[in-house]
Amino acid sequence: MKVLKLALCAATASLFMAGAAAAQDAPTVTFNVGLTSDYVFRGVSQTDESAALQAGVDVSSGILYGGLWASNVDFYDSTDAEIDAYVGIKPTAGPVSLDLGVIYYGYVNAPGAADYDFWEFKAAGSVPAGPLTLGAAAFYSPEFFGGVGDTLYYEANASVSPADKWTITAAVGKQTFNDFSVLDYTTYNIGVGYAFTDKITGDLRFHDSDLGCGAICDSRVTVSLKATLP
Repeated sequence: MKVLKLALCAATASLFMAGAAAAQDAPTVTFNVGLTSDYVFRGVSQTDESAALQAGVDVSSGILYGGLWASNVDFYDSTDAEIDAYVGIKPTAGPVSLDLGVIYYGYVNAPGAADYDFWEFKAAGSVPAGPLTLGAAAFYSPEFFGGVGDTLYYEANASVSPADKWTITAAVGKQTFNDFSVLDYTTYNIGVGYAFTDKITGDLRFHDSDLGCGAICDSRVTVSLKATLP
């Protein structure tokens, strides 16, 4: 696992340098706003099983991208919102599409001693396989949410479009904690998306995990609607 963590950091850093030299296109800016019945992150509700309003902005140029994304949260304390900032590159290697980046998760009005804010390094890839798109991803944090030490999350995912405007996606992942392995858990989700227009999409999704943290970790169904501009 230590080798994988080091590889994630090294690969991200080296490909960022290559991506910076390769980006020549004029920047493209897109905005998004969404509403979901429950904001679920790796099998755990971040809004105490309540609805969330979410919005973001993305900037891309060639294989480089970056952005900001925000959502309300409810952690039973003074924390009001999550604001994420991210940068990355999306190169290709033959039929494989890669996504290598860094994500910062920040929390508005979090209690001072909570130590919620954290960084993650991301390495992901996908490849077409007949009608399917198969993918895998790994996220390494040197100091995860709540100050619990370094963690690694990895998953396998797949998607297929059985008909025009319809997409079925699924993922199964494992969240591991280096210093608290007793907390390791598996999570999965499967859902169907529908494109009402080229700018508005909906998603119906089932989530579950084997993490025993009460109602916020139980199985649930979420309904989401998202719009992008321009």
